[in-house]
Amino acid sequence: MKECSKFFKNSKCEYFPCHKVNETENFNCLFCYCPLYSFGDDCGGNFTYTPDGIKDCSDCTIVHLPKGYDFVMEKLNSKTK
Repeated sequence: MKECSKFFKNSKCEYFPCHKVNETENFNCLFCYCPLYSFGDDCGGNFTYTPDGIKDCSDCTIVHLPKGYDFVMEKLNSKTK
């Protein structure tokens, strides 16, 4: 796969960046909605649960990092084996 298909940045989005980060140059918006959210505790991300039991991914930037695409694909492929 071409590397250009693994990265997308929408700096004009009203929510950009959607997480608190120090640097936005390499912030990847490709997975605006995390495809690993439904994996629950097994997503591999940095998350917590609210007092109401809702998964809070505010502190997770894994899918937005330069290697986020590879991380997501590896996790998705591990679920299909």
